[in-house]
Amino acid sequence: MKRLSVLLLCSVAFALHADDWPQWRGPNRDGAWRETGIIEKFPAKQIARKWSVPIGGGYSGPTVANGRVYVTDRIERPEQERIHCVDFKTGKKLWTHEYAVSYRDVNYPAGPRAAVTIDEGRAYALGAKGHFHCLDAKTGKVLWEHDCFSEYRIRLPIWGIAASPVVDGDLVVVMIGGTKACVVAFDKKTGEEKWRALDDRANYATPTMIEQAGKKVLVFWTGEQVAGLAPQSGKVLWAYPFKARKMPLGISTPIQHQDILYFTGFYDGSLMLRPNPKKLEVSKVWRRIGRSERSTDSLHSIISTPVLLGDYIYGVDSYGEFRCLELMTGNRVWEDRTATPQDRWSTIHFVQNGDRTWMFNEAGELIIAELSPGGFNEISRAKLIDPTPKQLRRRLVVWSHPAYAYRHVFARNDRELICASLAAD
Repeated sequence: MKRLSVLLLCSVAFALHADDWPQWRGPNRDGAWRETGIIEKFPAKQIARKWSVPIGGGYSGPTVANGRVYVTDRIERPEQERIHCVDFKTGKKLWTHEYAVSYRDVNYPAGPRAAVTIDEGRAYALGAKGHFHCLDAKTGKVLWEHDCFSEYRIRLPIWGIAASPVVDGDLVVVMIGGTKACVVAFDKKTGEEKWRALDDRANYATPTMIEQAGKKVLVFWTGEQVAGLAPQSGKVLWAYPFKARKMPLGISTPIQHQDILYFTGFYDGSLMLRPNPKKLEVSKVWRRIGRSERSTDSLHSIISTPVLLGDYIYGVDSYGEFRCLELMTGNRVWEDRTATPQDRWSTIHFVQNGDRTWMFNEAGELIIAELSPGGFNEISRAKLIDPTPKQLRRRLVVWSHPAYAYRHVFARNDRELICASLAAD
């Protein structure tokens, strides 16, 4: 009886402090992992796995909700995109939904890009060619679907559709790059279209929701501009021109920090905007751009979304240079070349847990660090998963963002989805 009571107390304590990771970049889409009871250092050079399950190729990171893990992939014969759901504790496959798709026009065709969004028992999955599904998150039953490529005459980005769905109230919003429908909102229960907006080319970055002048504003970085939309109506509240210099290649999520919005892209450098707290308008704080992808200024990120802490920006530049910048000027404070392999498009995914930054690099290593203007203090590093050749055929990489939930980490490459405990006890 005493042992049972202890187990129950432990279960209650776990429930109080365990969080889901139900969408891109976590519960609030801010790259923050708020669980406690996490290890201080890795006990070995290789992180022990709890389970592993085979999957196909893809860039989409896993999401976790209600004890289930969701991920998408692609197989080539027959050519299909698939949506998977597995049990958090065992990795047992609970359901799979698959559908035919042609990647003929998709460069880097490893698989889907967008993370599955979980909301109120529904799973929203957006494929690289615009197949948009709403499924029962528990059973995998299709509740509604759209072939956005055909319905909205999508001008497909060269690397496919990548921005993850965002839920607001009764709507789910996607950036698909349709003709006069770059952004479309659907009723999240029925799939009925509620509004469409912008005639821009799509970019790859998932939008960011901010509060401004007493209103919600959904911020989209398209191939032409940064636009603030009313999430319930699609009305354009403000816009700032930020046309792609060479091609749309904005993958990094726009970041709200203090009173600013920060954007960084591989070809287009860095832009910082300040939303007016009293009016629905924005102004430029600074813009920095280098002469080329090798001669960069400030920060030219590719896949990685930087982390902003205090008065500083920490991010990975075009060839893997890990940099610290002054927030309000973009001036470089320091540069480190040990965090990730030095090569074109090398990347790190940052997640903040308290005063420590967890960094998952493209070599499949997980790093625990403390970041400050004084330097990169690496506390511990261990291998989590092997990089694979499908995502970038020139070298082995793993570019998918991991999920952190229930004091575990969930990561995927082009062969497997894995789970490993990060609990202190």
